[in-house]
Amino acid sequence: MSDSSQDFAQWSLDAIRDEGGSLSWLEEHRFDWTTTTAHALEQILGGKTIILITDEKRKWLERYILASINSLNMQERPLLPILSIDSMYIHYNSVSNGEMIDVVDDMISLSYKDDYFFWYIGKGDDKRSDIAKRRDNSYFWIFDESFNNSFMLKSYDTHLDIKLLQLFRLFNLSLNAALFGEVDVSA
Repeated sequence: MSDSSQDFAQWSLDAIRDEGGSLSWLEEHRFDWTTTTAHALEQILGGKTIILITDEKRKWLERYILASINSLNMQERPLLPILSIDSMYIHYNSVSNGEMIDVVDDMISLSYKDDYFFWYIGKGDDKRSDIAKRRDNSYFWIFDESFNNSFMLKSYDTHLDIKLLQLFRLFNLSLNAALFGEVDVSA
């Protein structure tokens, strides 16, 4: 860690507090946030491609993330390699058994030489999460289930959509801080 960068947990707490009351709900969950997000950011800094997967109810968020993460007003940072699973395999919704998941995973591994990770957002019991759950390096914003490398939310939370947008804003701020050396995300 360089002298000018700070610990990601402390940086996250400061960033949450800087956002005011709108993110106060996240303060008590910040350790879950920092542990999982630091791992994802470390992979991004290492040059890995992000393959975004959402359940059907969060397709709006997938479109928002894909449109926003490399938007024109983010020109001060490098473009990030991010795409949706559906853009890689248009029939992904039809994948229902383990053998077919293996075929899709093999295709992705051949294409990206294992320099990728899955970012899944949605319900834990949704079949679209299955491919991400097979990899230890996946990143999850998962609902109603605790899972490795996951930040857990409740699907029945009446403010879930707002919280997801707030999380993405914090993720984007965290990404900038990591890319510009303001924070150390290494384990």
